[in-house]
Amino acid sequence: MDDGQLLRYSRHLLLNEIGIAGQERLAGSRVLVVGAGGLGSPVALYLAAAGVGSITLADHDVVDLTNLQRQIAHDMASLGANKAESAARRMVAMNPDVAITALPARLEGDELARRVGEADLVLDCSDNFATRHAVNRACVAWRRPLVSGAAVRFDGQVSAFDLRRDDAPCYACLFPENARDAEMRCAEFGVFAPLVGVVGAMQAAEALKLLMDIGTSLSGRLLLYDALAADWRSIRLQRDPACPVCTRR
Repeated sequence: MDDGQLLRYSRHLLLNEIGIAGQERLAGSRVLVVGAGGLGSPVALYLAAAGVGSITLADHDVVDLTNLQRQIAHDMASLGANKAESAARRMVAMNPDVAITALPARLEGDELARRVGEADLVLDCSDNFATRHAVNRACVAWRRPLVSGAAVRFDGQVSAFDLRRDDAPCYACLFPENARDAEMRCAEFGVFAPLVGVVGAMQAAEALKLLMDIGTSLSGRLLLYDALAADWRSIRLQRDPACPVCTRR
């Protein structure tokens, strides 16, 4: 690290659990973020600020005025712009040392699998079950750690699936692909503005811990947050031996 980087990351370097070795691990890491909206905004900004060396950010959507109530990576000048490209501009302005790849497209099929395979860790910041399950399948196939979050109304949840471990559950163990539960979308049910910031910040924290191999991750636990009641709950998760996604990995 040069003098500028030592100064930029000095508050990390003061932490015994991180230090120079941990910061250098972040600098050498490659992360894929799927979604640059409410959750993806704080995730992308914190990963860039923390010095993750290479970040690929994918989102096919464009910035709308209704997004600005909570999607902090975007502003009035971003209206009509692709979300991944808008967030990438903010990330580069914050930390020009980080390599940012903005993908203005919906990741799916072979392209999703390739991008997951190139990453050391994946963060799912999408807003629909189809994408979440597709990302999970690719992470299982490549044995990549996955950090997943969701937020709607006043309720948030976050978990990590360290798929490098044989005993770790995957996202489909928690939410089976054949489940018929109705999706709850922000456009239909609303969302408390700071909620996505809380959940996204937790996702970023879990990702950084996994990349540096410090602390205890949320793998095997689901963290639930009720913003209206200011209440946190933790639920233990186990791998489903009958899960059709991860049983043969």
